[in-house]
Amino acid sequence: MSWMTALPFPRRRTAAAVSALVAVAAGPLYAQTATPAAPRTDEQDLPITMRAESFSGRPDRILNMERNVEITRGATGVTADTACYRRVEDEVTAEGHITMWRFGDRYKGDALQLNLETGKGWVLHPEYRLVMNNAQGKAQRINFLGEDQAVVVDGTYSTCEGPDPDWYLKSSTLRLDQGRDVGTAGKTIIYFKDVPIIGTPALSFSLSGARRSGWLPPTIGVGSKGSAELMVPYYVNIAPNRDLTLFPRYIFARGLQLGATGRYMGETDRGPYHGETHVEYLANDRLAHRNRWWVDTLHNQYLDSNWTFGWNAHAASDNEYPSDFSRTVAASAERQLLRELRTDYYGQYWNLTARVQSYQVLQDPGAVANPDLTVATPYNRLPTINFHAGRYDVLGGFDWAVDAEATRFTHPDDKQVQGDRANMVAQVSYPWVHPGWFVTPKLMLHATQYNLTHNAVGADDKISRVLPTFSLDSGLVFERKTSLFGPDGTQTLEPRLFYVRTPYKNQDDIPNFDTGVAGFNYAQLFTENRFVGADKVSDANQLTAAIVSRFIESNGAERLRLAVGSRYYFTDPRVRLNSNEQSNQTRSDALVAASGRISESWTFDSGVQYDAQARSLYSSNVGVQWQPAPMKVLNVEYRYQRDTFGIANGFRNADVSGQWPLSQRWYGVTRVSYSVRDRKLLESLVGLEYKADCWVFRMGAQRFVTAAQNVSTTSFFQLELNGLSHLGFGNPLETFNKSIPGYTRLNTNVGRP
Repeated sequence: MSWMTALPFPRRRTAAAVSALVAVAAGPLYAQTATPAAPRTDEQDLPITMRAESFSGRPDRILNMERNVEITRGATGVTADTACYRRVEDEVTAEGHITMWRFGDRYKGDALQLNLETGKGWVLHPEYRLVMNNAQGKAQRINFLGEDQAVVVDGTYSTCEGPDPDWYLKSSTLRLDQGRDVGTAGKTIIYFKDVPIIGTPALSFSLSGARRSGWLPPTIGVGSKGSAELMVPYYVNIAPNRDLTLFPRYIFARGLQLGATGRYMGETDRGPYHGETHVEYLANDRLAHRNRWWVDTLHNQYLDSNWTFGWNAHAASDNEYPSDFSRTVAASAERQLLRELRTDYYGQYWNLTARVQSYQVLQDPGAVANPDLTVATPYNRLPTINFHAGRYDVLGGFDWAVDAEATRFTHPDDKQVQGDRANMVAQVSYPWVHPGWFVTPKLMLHATQYNLTHNAVGADDKISRVLPTFSLDSGLVFERKTSLFGPDGTQTLEPRLFYVRTPYKNQDDIPNFDTGVAGFNYAQLFTENRFVGADKVSDANQLTAAIVSRFIESNGAERLRLAVGSRYYFTDPRVRLNSNEQSNQTRSDALVAASGRISESWTFDSGVQYDAQARSLYSSNVGVQWQPAPMKVLNVEYRYQRDTFGIANGFRNADVSGQWPLSQRWYGVTRVSYSVRDRKLLESLVGLEYKADCWVFRMGAQRFVTAAQNVSTTSFFQLELNGLSHLGFGNPLETFNKSIPGYTRLNTNVGRP
């Protein structure tokens, strides 16, 4: 056995050694996890190490190596049966059982040529694995165009493990540019279980799953309203902070619908901005015999460090658009479309808001036959200006605040009263807050002025109202150690009393522009006015009594909360929003609420509203979630509310949803929302998912109410190929996420949905 060490050269240091025990060979090609890529540094001045059992040639020009050859420089290396290194060109050629690695990527082949300085070269009949996304494949040849770029000729590509991947794409040319994170293929066929499922003349995708321009997978949908449909979206990654998605959709029963969604965000020298606009247009709907369209647009921007500007607008071509084209329950229920333009200015202790606001009202298609389904048209605010100022802990501990508003109300119906309203609420309080107790007295003054038009004959056009309010809030906080949920826990007991006094003033001549009865809940028990909006100020001589108990773990997490509260009236409130409101009350409904985490996997939330006057239950809800592990969740909820003031607005609904493994790889998802009172389904969803190592299959169907007399039924399936794309009908992943609380995506390590 012989060995030789080459002498160092001025520019490149080269060392060669021969040993009967050859250096470590490359790791297995089908490793289960990819090794992180080594940092890509300049390797030109690093030494080259060569090992072989036989050397020949001239060390200063050409070195020929045979048997168990290994050549390395930094993070790049080659092993082979035979090799030749040309020093002047800084180039390696090798044959026989080639293994090459550079920056974590590995290649095996029959022959190789590689320029160590430029990274250019080729390898014949290779098998390869990329560290960036754990991708692998085979090819007739790979041409290296540099350290970050390679062209796979007549090869395959897959993110699956093992020599026989479940899916792979086969392409005449596949350019892998890891520097730009782009894979670009020529004529391509995608195979699943060795069966060709789709072909394309060109294909581009992100190697890491990041955003990039290109065609997105086509989706096919089936709906009871729009019949079958095919959508082929195209994504344009304009810039890192701007993108555009074009989605032509052919609805077989209606025609071609064109759509686009543009998003942007950025920052000027004055501050950040962001926005999004969505547009849909269907020319000459074959079923409706008219043009159909929908627009959403949103924008928010800082004009200065304390000055913002924005808009939020929605519009539709006709009343039936949500029920004809909506794909979710929330979208189908959208009937009052807001159009708002606003600006806000923030000072140190004050802020000013100006906005204009109007609505487009889409009537329920069933309102023609049933007037009770008619959607009310809100007043437009053209404009409204709000001012707020306040300070805490001034003049020895006082808090004060002033809220002022000036609004012009208009209405498309000339028979409705319209006009201007100026309103101001000033308040001052003095909180005494100490460990274990607090007391806060507060004085408020409501001042309102109206200048009305289109008023009833004989009614005053100018109306003013001034009312004072006094409130006193007080509470105690007791604590004790407890071991109910483990050691070192704390239980609190927090009784609270809240008294309010506001004198009565007749307000029957004041129009109702934007006021309603506040929803009765635990937080509303501790407010001075039982109305929301400035048109009504409730008279009050009342006391709220409540008590809360919390169980807090040693780490500060709240394990359980129990609350009971009610409001007691010393005099019956006389100011009412309408004549149907209940009178002769001595106390409000009682609220009982309980929520918490029973264990690491069980949580619950419940509440009861009890009508003490009628001695009956007004509303209740109880919900339980069991989530013992990711991809295992069951939700059960029951909600009840009786009719109010003789109006059939009550409900009794049961809701069950969940995601659960049916076997090692199969998962079931479902949701059923059922109206017990009406004995009909409000929403139903059933689906199946299959999780493989490098792909996920989803399928299902959903049915939900879009209007009083209309329902929509959709079916979907999707094959998601990890690291490449997803193919199929509809978007089951989005549906599962929105419909099932606690739903977990099966392939959570995939970069994009």
